[in-house]
Amino acid sequence: MSATTIELKIRGMDCAECALHVEERLRKLDGVQSAQVFLTAERGVVAYDAARVSPAMFASAIGELGYRAEMPDAAPPQTNHPARLAETARLAFVAGVAVLALGGLLGERLGIVSGLVAQIPVPVLLTAITLGGLPIFRSAFGAVRARAINADLLMTVAIVGASVIGEFVSAALIVFFMSIAHFLEHFTTEQSRAAIRALIALAPKTARVIRNGAEIEIPVDQLHVHDTVSVRPGERLPADGTVSDGVSAVDQSPITGESIPVEKHAGDPVFAGSVNQRGALRVAVTRVGRDSMLGKIIRLVEEAEAAKSPAQKFADRYSAIYLPIVLTVAVLTYIFTQNITHAIAVLVVTCPCAVALATPLAVVASVGRAARQGILIKGGLYLEALARVDTLVMDKTGTLTFGKPRVTDVEPSATISAQDLVRYAASAEKFSEHPLASAILEQASARGIAVETPASFEVIAGQGIVARLDGREIAFGNRRLMETRGATFTDGILPRAEALERAGKTVMFLAVSNFHSPLFDLAGLIAVADVVREQVSPALAQLRAMGIRQFVLLTGDNTRVAAALAQNLGVEFRAEMLPEDKIEFVRGLQRAGRRVAMIGDGINDAPALAQADVGIAMGVAGTDVAMEAAHIALMTDDWAQIPAVVRIARRGLRTIQQNIAFGLLFNFAGLSLASIGVLTPVLAAAAQSLPDVAVFANSSRLLRD
Repeated sequence: MSATTIELKIRGMDCAECALHVEERLRKLDGVQSAQVFLTAERGVVAYDAARVSPAMFASAIGELGYRAEMPDAAPPQTNHPARLAETARLAFVAGVAVLALGGLLGERLGIVSGLVAQIPVPVLLTAITLGGLPIFRSAFGAVRARAINADLLMTVAIVGASVIGEFVSAALIVFFMSIAHFLEHFTTEQSRAAIRALIALAPKTARVIRNGAEIEIPVDQLHVHDTVSVRPGERLPADGTVSDGVSAVDQSPITGESIPVEKHAGDPVFAGSVNQRGALRVAVTRVGRDSMLGKIIRLVEEAEAAKSPAQKFADRYSAIYLPIVLTVAVLTYIFTQNITHAIAVLVVTCPCAVALATPLAVVASVGRAARQGILIKGGLYLEALARVDTLVMDKTGTLTFGKPRVTDVEPSATISAQDLVRYAASAEKFSEHPLASAILEQASARGIAVETPASFEVIAGQGIVARLDGREIAFGNRRLMETRGATFTDGILPRAEALERAGKTVMFLAVSNFHSPLFDLAGLIAVADVVREQVSPALAQLRAMGIRQFVLLTGDNTRVAAALAQNLGVEFRAEMLPEDKIEFVRGLQRAGRRVAMIGDGINDAPALAQADVGIAMGVAGTDVAMEAAHIALMTDDWAQIPAVVRIARRGLRTIQQNIAFGLLFNFAGLSLASIGVLTPVLAAAAQSLPDVAVFANSSRLLRD
């Protein structure tokens, strides 16, 4: 039976451990086939058998853990000012009692006052413990109902234990410091959501739609495909579409990362979130909301945690086994020391949040930063894989090259100018359907040459074109055509043509009929090739400097063309390869222990892109197939983005490793010091917020340039 999928908004999650517990709880429900919970997006996606389980049961299970689930069609939550005031008053009361207690302890230690702490009424301390500990107790109760162990459950045991032995001041201070830790976790998670909020803010709230000839302003979520919207200078586009009227320059940098505004005319595509800089536009809507390019980018950033990297899987396993270990250490500490205070301190210093947050914070920061540059990374798995890549495999046509022929050389004979050589060639090709004709016509346009209409023209299959212009016959084609027309090759022309051909270029000769004989005079040659993108060589140089060891060109083109291009770029090559050959070549590299990234156009190379450890598709703006085919998608064909995304990936992996190492070190040191009595319960609670702050501060560096 096919699964039903629902997307839930989950409120109240502050740390990666929270998301992990919600995910585990949902998966335990009978009928749930899969569940993914995204901390930074506050979202859960559940696939389930509707005959066995219902969304209401999901909400109930999530509620048992102390969080709140909202259905997709639920209205946005309204600000509850009385509840917020009550929460502020609660925290203020707990803070007041804690400050009084801390002041008393410090004063007694310094000899300034004596007996101040003992004068704090026990009912006041119990009230502070109860009110301040409500969120902790609620979460602990949810863990008990779910038959799980979480940090709040151990905190509850510690708080109750301290109260039972009469350490009410210690219990109140533990509650106070844990409240601070929870606040910092919430703050840290909210800051990690900044990348998503920044992307969402790119979409305007309203759109000016044309209905019955009049402009009407409506909420953007009421837009439909085939609507026509009016966009004035300085406004953001509300949806993806095609320009139907108007000319303007549009800043597409939020979507494609292009730094220079792009000229837009009728028929050109535009994207939601880009800015119309000058000139009014009318746009026929093609995609709206989450189906737009901006919507897809937001979804990819939200789901950046979904493809879990080895580092994230380690953190999940660590969180699952760490808390039972802490409970065991606390019991052993009490058995060997007979000191309940030491055991309580062990419980207080438990939180694994720093390790659990180590990966998602760094991943979301890295993915968010890359998205701002027009680079889409589909999660931590591919971020980490790219950071470890040592071999780069490249497609040729459309990837290294533009994918269409361009004139590279114009070499006239002594009897004609370069302008006339191009004019004759372009006029002869004016009505040709040959793929190389467009390159000749583009060259004429670039030189400002008016292309004339030939009096007649004839296509000679396999040779070229013969046309009549200015009362003379023009022969434009290959060497065989020249020979059939009796054109004489002057000294040096053939060696030059052969050199150009060895460089992978297609050479075409032009000859003009002689007024005084039936023979033709050779007027020169024009060479055409699929030109290498200008950013390729600098990008490859940067990648070599970054330590990538092997570069291989894979192409279905012939050996001569592939060899010339490979020699020019200083890379290895394999020519005349079919798609299945490319896949097998990538597999061979992987069997040899290489970590392979494949760069292609995302459509023709989809199988090889999927086989590689990381598949990178170029220039996918507006192309659904290309975006789905690759693990990383570049919105433009700018090769400078390749070393840029490798740098982002490597910085992200280093940050993850630093975060995990610090979290592990802190947990080990905290447990050790607490078990031998160096850390009191109060000091353990006070120290708990340190690793979360450190992990957040370290990860936030990834958002800065």
